[in-house]
Amino acid sequence: METKLFDSELTIMSIIWEEGDITAKEIAEIAKKRVNWSKTTTYTVIKKCIEKGAIERSDPNYICHALISKEEVQQFETEELIDKVYDGRTDALVAALIGQGKLSAKEIEHLRELVNRLK
Repeated sequence: METKLFDSELTIMSIIWEEGDITAKEIAEIAKKRVNWSKTTTYTVIKKCIEKGAIERSDPNYICHALISKEEVQQFETEELIDKVYDGRTDALVAALIGQGKLSAKEIEHLRELVNRLK
C-alpha cells in the first residue's frame, strides 16, 4: 500500500474492516452513529476511498469491499511515523513509548518475546 489515507477515510475503512462487505447505506448508518456524519458526507468519503483504490464497490446495493487490509494500513502509517518523527529509527520510537511509561507489563513482555525471536 502506498496511498495515504486521511482520518475520514480511515473511519470508513474501520467500519468495513469490522463489518466485512457492507452496503454504502449501512456504512452511512454506522458513520451517523459514530461520528454524526450525514449520508452525503459518508458517500463522498467512500468515493474518495474508491478513487484511491482502498475500496471497490459492486452492484446491486452498492456493496463496499476493502481492497487493503488493516494490517497494510498500520504498517504504512507506522513506517511513515518512524520516518517523519523518529528519523527512520525504530529504536527511537520504542524508546519513546517505554520512556513515557505507557506500556503495560503485558505489552513489555510481548516486546521482549518479539525481540528474542529476532535473535
